[in-house]
Amino acid sequence: MDKTEIEVLGDNHIATSIETPLRADAFQRTDSEKMEHIQHYFSKIMEELGLDLTDESLSGTPYRFAKMYVKELFYGLDPKNRPKVSTFPNTYGYKRMLVEQDITIDSSCEHHFLPIVGKAHIGYIPNDRVVGLSKINRLVDYYSHRPQVQERLCLQILKDLQETLETEDVIVVVHAKHLCVSSRGIKDKESATTTVEYGGAFTDESRRSEFFDLLKNGSDLNR
Repeated sequence: MDKTEIEVLGDNHIATSIETPLRADAFQRTDSEKMEHIQHYFSKIMEELGLDLTDESLSGTPYRFAKMYVKELFYGLDPKNRPKVSTFPNTYGYKRMLVEQDITIDSSCEHHFLPIVGKAHIGYIPNDRVVGLSKINRLVDYYSHRPQVQERLCLQILKDLQETLETEDVIVVVHAKHLCVSSRGIKDKESATTTVEYGGAFTDESRRSEFFDLLKNGSDLNR
Protein backbone atom coordinates (compact mmCIF):
# COMPACT_ATOMS: atom_id res chain seq x y z
CA MET A 1 0.00 0.00 0.00
CA ASP A 2 1.49 3.36 -1.00
CA LYS A 3 1.38 6.48 1.17
CA THR A 4 -1.59 7.97 -0.72
CA GLU A 5 -3.67 4.83 -0.10
CA ILE A 6 -2.62 4.84 3.55
CA GLU A 7 -3.85 8.43 3.95
CA VAL A 8 -7.13 7.75 2.12
CA LEU A 9 -7.87 4.70 4.28
CA GLY A 10 -7.20 6.63 7.47
CA ASP A 11 -9.00 9.84 6.51
CA ASN A 12 -12.12 7.91 5.52
CA HIS A 13 -12.05 5.72 8.67
CA ILE A 14 -12.53 2.55 6.68
CA ALA A 15 -12.71 -0.76 8.56
CA THR A 16 -11.58 -4.02 6.99
CA SER A 17 -13.57 -6.47 9.15
CA ILE A 18 -16.22 -6.79 11.84
CA GLU A 19 -13.70 -8.49 14.12
CA THR A 20 -10.80 -6.52 15.56
CA PRO A 21 -7.74 -7.52 13.49
CA LEU A 22 -5.51 -9.56 15.81
CA ARG A 23 -2.51 -11.77 15.17
CA ALA A 24 -2.70 -15.45 16.10
CA ASP A 25 -0.04 -14.91 18.77
CA ALA A 26 -1.64 -11.77 20.21
CA PHE A 27 -1.79 -13.10 23.77
CA GLN A 28 1.32 -15.23 24.03
CA ARG A 29 3.16 -12.48 25.91
CA THR A 30 2.10 -11.38 29.38
CA ASP A 31 0.97 -7.83 30.02
CA SER A 32 4.26 -7.16 31.78
CA GLU A 33 6.24 -8.37 28.77
CA LYS A 34 4.17 -6.22 26.42
CA MET A 35 4.70 -3.18 28.64
CA GLU A 36 8.45 -3.79 28.68
CA HIS A 37 8.60 -3.92 24.88
CA ILE A 38 6.34 -0.89 24.38
CA GLN A 39 8.36 1.09 26.91
CA HIS A 40 11.55 0.36 24.97
CA TYR A 41 10.15 1.26 21.56
CA PHE A 42 8.32 4.37 22.71
CA SER A 43 11.50 5.70 24.28
CA LYS A 44 13.05 5.38 20.81
CA ILE A 45 10.17 7.37 19.31
CA MET A 46 10.70 10.10 21.88
CA GLU A 47 14.42 10.15 21.12
CA GLU A 48 13.71 10.45 17.39
CA LEU A 49 11.55 13.47 18.17
CA GLY A 50 14.57 15.02 19.84
CA LEU A 51 13.32 14.77 23.43
CA ASP A 52 15.77 14.46 26.30
CA LEU A 53 14.83 11.36 28.30
CA THR A 54 17.29 12.29 31.06
CA ASP A 55 14.93 15.13 32.00
CA GLU A 56 13.06 14.26 35.20
CA SER A 57 9.68 15.11 33.67
CA LEU A 58 10.23 12.87 30.61
CA SER A 59 12.26 9.98 32.05
CA GLY A 60 9.21 8.05 33.24
CA THR A 61 7.06 8.77 30.20
CA PRO A 62 7.89 5.56 28.24
CA TYR A 63 6.78 3.46 31.22
CA ARG A 64 3.64 5.54 31.77
CA PHE A 65 2.83 5.29 28.07
CA ALA A 66 3.27 1.51 28.04
CA LYS A 67 1.14 1.02 31.14
CA MET A 68 -1.58 3.28 29.71
CA TYR A 69 -1.72 1.33 26.46
CA VAL A 70 -1.81 -2.15 27.98
CA LYS A 71 -3.72 -1.60 31.22
CA GLU A 72 -5.95 1.41 30.54
CA LEU A 73 -6.66 2.20 26.88
CA PHE A 74 -6.57 -1.20 25.19
CA TYR A 75 -7.44 -3.80 27.81
CA GLY A 76 -10.52 -4.61 25.71
CA LEU A 77 -8.30 -6.43 23.20
CA ASP A 78 -7.86 -9.38 25.56
CA PRO A 79 -10.90 -11.71 25.76
CA LYS A 80 -10.03 -12.55 29.36
CA ASN A 81 -11.02 -8.98 30.26
CA ARG A 82 -14.55 -9.30 28.87
CA PRO A 83 -16.89 -8.62 31.81
CA LYS A 84 -19.07 -11.44 33.03
CA VAL A 85 -22.50 -10.49 31.71
CA SER A 86 -24.93 -12.52 33.79
CA THR A 87 -28.48 -12.89 32.57
CA PHE A 88 -31.56 -13.84 34.56
CA PRO A 89 -34.83 -15.54 33.68
CA ASN A 90 -37.51 -13.09 32.61
CA THR A 91 -39.77 -14.40 35.37
CA TYR A 92 -42.07 -11.39 35.37
CA GLY A 93 -42.69 -11.67 31.62
CA TYR A 94 -41.52 -8.16 30.72
CA LYS A 95 -41.98 -7.80 26.96
CA ARG A 96 -41.69 -4.06 26.45
CA MET A 97 -38.66 -2.19 25.24
CA LEU A 98 -35.86 -1.49 27.70
CA VAL A 99 -33.49 1.39 26.95
CA GLU A 100 -30.13 2.24 28.51
CA GLN A 101 -28.90 5.58 27.19
CA ASP A 102 -25.99 7.99 27.55
CA ILE A 103 -23.43 5.24 28.18
CA THR A 104 -19.94 6.73 28.01
CA ILE A 105 -17.82 5.89 24.98
CA ASP A 106 -14.09 6.30 25.64
CA SER A 107 -12.31 4.69 22.72
CA SER A 108 -9.46 5.21 20.25
CA CYS A 109 -9.36 5.42 16.47
CA GLU A 110 -7.33 2.55 15.02
CA HIS A 111 -6.05 4.71 12.15
CA HIS A 112 -4.36 7.43 14.24
CA PHE A 113 -4.67 6.15 17.84
CA LEU A 114 -6.47 9.34 18.84
CA PRO A 115 -9.52 9.44 21.16
CA ILE A 116 -13.11 8.72 20.15
CA VAL A 117 -15.45 10.12 22.81
CA GLY A 118 -19.22 10.11 22.98
CA LYS A 119 -22.29 8.17 24.07
CA ALA A 120 -23.94 4.85 23.30
CA HIS A 121 -27.70 4.24 23.51
CA ILE A 122 -28.95 0.66 23.63
CA GLY A 123 -32.40 -0.85 23.55
CA TYR A 124 -33.67 -4.41 23.62
CA ILE A 125 -36.92 -6.31 23.94
CA PRO A 126 -36.54 -9.20 26.42
CA ASN A 127 -37.35 -12.72 25.38
CA ASP A 128 -36.62 -15.37 28.02
CA ARG A 129 -33.61 -13.58 29.55
CA VAL A 130 -32.89 -10.12 30.99
CA VAL A 131 -29.57 -8.55 31.96
CA GLY A 132 -28.55 -6.26 34.80
CA LEU A 133 -28.36 -2.69 33.53
CA SER A 134 -24.78 -2.05 34.67
CA LYS A 135 -23.66 -5.08 32.66
CA ILE A 136 -24.63 -3.30 29.44
CA ASN A 137 -22.41 -0.37 30.43
CA ARG A 138 -19.53 -2.72 31.21
CA LEU A 139 -19.86 -4.45 27.84
CA VAL A 140 -19.80 -1.11 26.01
CA ASP A 141 -16.73 -0.12 28.04
CA TYR A 142 -14.98 -3.40 27.12
CA TYR A 143 -15.45 -3.06 23.36
CA SER A 144 -14.59 0.65 23.51
CA HIS A 145 -11.20 -0.04 25.05
CA ARG A 146 -9.46 -1.27 21.94
CA PRO A 147 -8.35 0.45 18.73
CA GLN A 148 -11.68 0.91 16.96
CA VAL A 149 -13.68 2.03 13.99
CA GLN A 150 -17.06 3.36 15.08
CA GLU A 151 -19.08 1.13 12.76
CA ARG A 152 -17.28 -1.95 14.08
CA LEU A 153 -17.79 -0.84 17.70
CA CYS A 154 -21.52 -0.58 17.07
CA LEU A 155 -21.65 -4.04 15.48
CA GLN A 156 -19.56 -5.75 18.15
CA ILE A 157 -21.80 -4.46 20.93
CA LEU A 158 -24.91 -5.50 18.99
CA LYS A 159 -23.71 -9.04 18.22
CA ASP A 160 -22.53 -9.69 21.78
CA LEU A 161 -25.81 -8.51 23.30
CA GLN A 162 -27.86 -10.55 20.82
CA GLU A 163 -25.92 -13.68 21.76
CA THR A 164 -25.98 -12.92 25.49
CA LEU A 165 -29.71 -12.12 25.59
CA GLU A 166 -30.63 -14.87 23.11
CA THR A 167 -32.68 -12.47 21.02
CA GLU A 168 -32.19 -10.53 17.80
CA ASP A 169 -34.31 -7.67 19.18
CA VAL A 170 -31.45 -5.28 20.00
CA ILE A 171 -30.58 -1.80 18.74
CA VAL A 172 -27.33 0.11 19.30
CA VAL A 173 -26.64 3.78 18.56
CA VAL A 174 -23.22 5.38 19.00
CA HIS A 175 -22.79 9.17 18.76
CA ALA A 176 -19.19 10.31 19.08
CA LYS A 177 -16.54 12.87 18.27
CA HIS A 178 -13.25 11.80 16.71
CA LEU A 179 -10.11 13.70 17.64
CA CYS A 180 -8.50 12.51 14.42
CA VAL A 181 -11.08 14.78 12.72
CA SER A 182 -10.94 17.68 15.19
CA SER A 183 -7.20 17.84 15.90
CA ARG A 184 -5.70 16.88 12.52
CA GLY A 185 -6.76 16.71 8.87
CA ILE A 186 -9.84 18.89 8.38
CA LYS A 187 -9.64 20.05 12.05
CA ASP A 188 -13.42 20.32 12.36
CA LYS A 189 -14.09 20.92 16.06
CA GLU A 190 -17.88 20.60 15.97
CA SER A 191 -18.74 17.55 13.82
CA ALA A 192 -19.78 14.21 15.31
CA THR A 193 -20.57 10.79 13.89
CA THR A 194 -23.67 8.67 14.53
CA THR A 195 -23.87 4.97 13.74
CA VAL A 196 -26.89 2.69 14.16
CA GLU A 197 -27.09 -1.10 14.10
CA TYR A 198 -30.14 -3.25 14.88
CA GLY A 199 -31.88 -6.55 14.29
CA GLY A 200 -35.07 -8.48 14.92
CA ALA A 201 -38.07 -6.35 15.87
CA PHE A 202 -36.07 -3.16 15.28
CA THR A 203 -36.07 -3.75 11.55
CA ASP A 204 -39.64 -2.45 11.86
CA GLU A 205 -39.63 1.33 11.44
CA SER A 206 -42.28 1.84 14.12
CA ARG A 207 -40.13 0.03 16.68
CA ARG A 208 -37.13 2.17 15.81
CA SER A 209 -39.27 5.29 16.09
CA GLU A 210 -40.42 4.17 19.54
CA PHE A 211 -36.78 3.72 20.55
CA PHE A 212 -35.74 7.17 19.33
CA ASP A 213 -38.78 8.75 20.99
CA LEU A 214 -37.72 7.18 24.29
CA LEU A 215 -34.20 8.58 23.81
CA LYS A 216 -35.62 12.02 23.19
CA ASN A 217 -37.94 11.84 26.19
CA GLY A 218 -35.10 10.65 28.39
CA SER A 219 -32.94 13.56 27.25
CA ASP A 220 -35.77 16.00 27.97
CA LEU A 221 -36.12 14.64 31.52
CA ASN A 222 -32.41 15.25 32.16
CA ARG A 223 -32.58 18.92 31.25
